Amino acid sequence: MTPNPDLSVPKSATPQSPTHQLPAPDPETLAFFQAVFELVRAGDAEQLASLLEKGLPANIRNQKGDSLLMLASYHGHLEAARYLLLAGADPELANDQGQTPLVGAAYKGDLAMAKLLLTHGANTETSGPAGKTALMMAAMFNRLEMLELLLSRGADLKTRDVGGLSVVDAAKLMGAHEAAAQLEALLTQAKTTPQT
Repeated sequence: MTPNPDLSVPKSATPQSPTHQLPAPDPETLAFFQAVFELVRAGDAEQLASLLEKGLPANIRNQKGDSLLMLASYHGHLEAARYLLLAGADPELANDQGQTPLVGAAYKGDLAMAKLLLTHGANTETSGPAGKTALMMAAMFNRLEMLELLLSRGADLKTRDVGGLSVVDAAKLMGAHEAAAQLEALLTQAKTTPQT
């Protein structure tokens, strides 16, 4: 899972609809947006905060759909992500591959980022076109603490992707034996615990 490295044309800079198409941005505008994406990727939270205060839209995306928040989350830049969220960035805004910032944080095992995103409204059950949730991503890459966090925040242990794979199946498929064992133990415990 890698956010798109091609930062040349932000989606928000070239909105398209069947009835209305704006002209492509001029080279100076493109260079500005590319510089913004690069400073987020580098984690320059101070400069980002200044731009957001001056009106930079928090939800701009590059041509592959990676938002500023997706890049900050994926690259582990907690303060940049915090500024974006406070400026109104949508934690549920998925890229063109259907990946959300929370899925990226789960993949990377970044607990602090996941907590921040969850606090600001990220949904544990959001999935991309293949049906992989943040919990599945954490299981697949043996992120045990991330599993605990996501489950404590309401992630569904019984969810399945579009191919029918369970969270446990996904962990086993990727060789994440510790995660699979932990999840199987939780499923067994759920079966033997009486419902109240």
